[in-house]
Amino acid sequence: MVHLPSICTISLGRCAAGHTLDHKLDMAAKHGFRGIELFYEDLVELTKSMNGGKTPENQLSAATTIRQMCQKRGLSIICLQPFMHYEGLVDRALHQQRIQEMHLWVKLARNLGTDLILLPSSNLDPEHITEDMDVIVADMREVADIGAQVQPPIRYAFEALCWGTRVDTWEASWDVVRRVDRSNFGICLDSFNIAGRIYADPTSPSRCTPDCDEAVVRSMARLVLDVDVTKLFLLQVADAEKLSEPLTPTHEFYNPEQPARMSWSRNARLFYGESEYGAYLPARAILSTIVRDLKYEGWLSFEVFNREFFNPDARVPLKMANRASRSWNKMVTELGLNTEQTSERMQPML
Repeated sequence: MVHLPSICTISLGRCAAGHTLDHKLDMAAKHGFRGIELFYEDLVELTKSMNGGKTPENQLSAATTIRQMCQKRGLSIICLQPFMHYEGLVDRALHQQRIQEMHLWVKLARNLGTDLILLPSSNLDPEHITEDMDVIVADMREVADIGAQVQPPIRYAFEALCWGTRVDTWEASWDVVRRVDRSNFGICLDSFNIAGRIYADPTSPSRCTPDCDEAVVRSMARLVLDVDVTKLFLLQVADAEKLSEPLTPTHEFYNPEQPARMSWSRNARLFYGESEYGAYLPARAILSTIVRDLKYEGWLSFEVFNREFFNPDARVPLKMANRASRSWNKMVTELGLNTEQTSERMQPML
């Protein structure tokens, strides 16, 4: 088995803070990363300097440019993400609009040179998303069939966000994947979203669920028994900060328009094993199960959100790339990952 390091572009700094894709790609490549997940906002940012702005034509041109930028640095684009708030829309006119957007995303993926699009579960208010799982499954078949029409086919990875409205556990997302039953439709597993639902509760006095440890043991046992590793299209990695106080309305991260787990996620994710920053999720147990017991091989990709990424300090991408490379080295040791050269380790840059 070979395991390869990847990082999401927003995990090196956000566009809104002035962190450019060009610089973030430099930092990823210089710190030993082999692939990136391209966050859609980075693509859109490139179109702002083009005549007409965010037109489909400019987006396609930006995608081609990004592909060339990554090729120059020896980086693979492992996926385009996130295509948000798609499944089960009650407003079917809006559904048709999203389908047209997906046709564009398929073209973007082709121009980028990637064959994978990430679909996170929707967290729209319940009145906007049907409870009928048959409709959700049919919606997912529809995009799968769109991706299957091109050669090579575009694949989709469905991810359960731990604050999702109808799908908030890996079990629920796996059930959708199984029912969709398309070769190009698979699952994304994310150590943060798995633990963030069954182990952590940022609103609790303990910041944990009542039976947190037992819940992880049960969930991992089910995962090994149920999931077909050939349908695991993306493995994302993140830990998170144990907040000093529960995330209640008096907390600085509190947002009345967001579920608490979403506000926590946006502000306080961490790279793997960063105990010095307060990491407390059972990321090691989850990833060990997936890598050793399920025998997953391929990309392990850091997808971290954090308030610090909005810091306009130009050193942020370097700092985050350093932290991510140290976390990768820790994962190689603790999880027994096999790299192409097992003696090779990333070299953090000062």
